Amino acid sequence: MSVAKWIDKALQMGVKEGMKDTPHKPREAVITDDAKAWVVHLACSKPKDLGYAAELWTRSALARHVRKQAVQAGYPALAKAAKATVQRILAAQTLQPHKVKYYLERRDPLFEQKMRDVLLVYQEVAMQNEALNSKAVSPLEVITVSVDEKPGVQAIGATSPDLAPVAGKHPTVARDPEYKRFGTWSILARWICMTGMSRRGWKNGTEARSSSVAEGSGCLLSSRLHHSHHPRQSLAHTSRETRAYLATRPNRFKYVHTPTHGSWLNIVETLFGKMARTFLRHIRVQSRQELPQRILKGVAEINEEPVVHR
Repeated sequence: MSVAKWIDKALQMGVKEGMKDTPHKPREAVITDDAKAWVVHLACSKPKDLGYAAELWTRSALARHVRKQAVQAGYPALAKAAKATVQRILAAQTLQPHKVKYYLERRDPLFEQKMRDVLLVYQEVAMQNEALNSKAVSPLEVITVSVDEKPGVQAIGATSPDLAPVAGKHPTVARDPEYKRFGTWSILARWICMTGMSRRGWKNGTEARSSSVAEGSGCLLSSRLHHSHHPRQSLAHTSRETRAYLATRPNRFKYVHTPTHGSWLNIVETLFGKMARTFLRHIRVQSRQELPQRILKGVAEINEEPVVHR
């Protein structure tokens, strides 16, 4: 029929004119803007709120729900909508409901003020170091340290030995995916801002639970390792043990706190980052006790070439 139609048209109008499309009114879109808006609304809702078990949509699940509810919602044109159709509707709005992107709210009303306080501390350190380098002042009586915790470092052991790289076979270290979990440790580190040196030590869980957080070195939170079962409230500088210790050392310590969700302002985080990129990367141990020993060795290696951050 189509061939006969075009032949008749060419005979009536001539070949050149017959090959052209005659003006006609565009066909009304089958899927209306209202129907597309309904699909977008569904995509911006969570499937769990519509009675499903899933937290987020997959494209197939969303398309299936659209087909199931289309007629009842008043959009029969979507009753046979394929996954590709739903995807085109979402792509036009740049929506990706199957993905998660994390964000962080600023909940601390004093964030700006606290951030300035921290940055002023680093500025004072820089000025003190410049004065020392020029030998314009005597050795410092005030030491600035950055203290923080890296919790939950896993002590994981291999079930089979790693295989070294072999040219022509496997260019990387080969490792059995199975592992043994011996437990976790938390690292408390003290970063000396003037020198870039870190201080560390460790106590086992039993001692840490019954002892003060104050260390004999004179720094309240001298860097140490403790077992992750250690109660968190006795680690912070607001614990009863800490307050009791501070009461015996008036005017000895001054705390400058990072704002809520502003731990990135704490320069000791650079030490934790370096640990994660170097000796903690892909680490495997043979016992729970080996992990703190390896960490102490790794920190000692970092201290061989300390970096003063500016």
